[in-house]
Amino acid sequence: MASRLLLNNAFKAGRPSWARQAIRPLATAAATQISAGTRITSLKNGLTIATEANPLAQTATVGVFIDAGSRAETAKNNGAAHFLEHMAFKGTGTRGQHDIELQIENMGAHLNAYTSREQTVYYAKTFKSDIPKSVEVLSDILQNSTLNTDAIERERDVILREQQEVDKMMEEVVFDHLHATAFQGEALGRTILGPKENIKSLTRDDLANYIKTNYTADRMVLVGAGGVDHDALVELAEKHFSKLPVSVNPTGLGKTYAFPPNFTGSEIRLQDDTMPQAHIAIAVEGCGWTNPDYYTMLVLQSIIGTWDRSLGASANTSSRLASIVHQNKLASSFMSFNTSYTDTGLFGIYFITENKDCQDDLIHFAQKE
Repeated sequence: MASRLLLNNAFKAGRPSWARQAIRPLATAAATQISAGTRITSLKNGLTIATEANPLAQTATVGVFIDAGSRAETAKNNGAAHFLEHMAFKGTGTRGQHDIELQIENMGAHLNAYTSREQTVYYAKTFKSDIPKSVEVLSDILQNSTLNTDAIERERDVILREQQEVDKMMEEVVFDHLHATAFQGEALGRTILGPKENIKSLTRDDLANYIKTNYTADRMVLVGAGGVDHDALVELAEKHFSKLPVSVNPTGLGKTYAFPPNFTGSEIRLQDDTMPQAHIAIAVEGCGWTNPDYYTMLVLQSIIGTWDRSLGASANTSSRLASIVHQNKLASSFMSFNTSYTDTGLFGIYFITENKDCQDDLIHFAQKE
């Protein structure tokens, strides 16, 4: 049997009947609450500030989490969120790219960003004395990026090279296809980087419109952890983020999407006879972050566990599935996963196997487990 990628989510779980819960209500006035060591304040424009402080820490991490990723895109602008992540550090109205880099380096700080299917995050790791400067830099790149057309053209090649590297990572390829087949026709099924034709064709207006639509106060959380003072961070937020616009129809964090995406039980196989291994993922519909079953699913993930033949430990030290796979030489490794989103998720197992004649047995025992 030829090597292949097999992605199977044919065993559809029933859609949870629980009502989706907002992470917080849309704020109409500043309000602060304290819960389990985390302090949360909501400004009048809807911006949330959340901190978990360690008084002894001399360093801190501050970041802005935006409730918008590739799921907030259309087929036409798919890839815009990730493209903006690349553009964030290319210059603002008052700072060039070199100025941003120099200021961060002079503080001994680390500035970075990442994009997921539902969030875009910009963050800085810094000494606690430099928190005010770090927050100011974050606010500047989020609100005042120039989106220079020459820089946009240069970044196209960078993102295309990044896409080529991602295509070499079989785990990334498998999970992209798994999302595409599980959430067919839904924004959650699209890739984060976007298709190659979009990367080549996205314009400055496309990026600016994405910012205008999604970079709003009611869809942002300013987070601080470590040597951070909550009240001081609230003051910095009021100083630097109070002019952020609010969505046309604000819903509050956790209520961005009106309906959960449709989950489609289906299968996709990509055959490549030159590959020595088969990479296989099988999944059912999971649950969202605020679902009461979220932690139950994490326990279940732990019970199924993770196993790798190369680690040398006995299969009996892991789960029952590991023992079956090891004894019958069905796979070289596997890992269970519980990927959650706002209102849905994917729960399953990812296998790598060199025994290409026993894939049916492998799937049989996985489904039984």
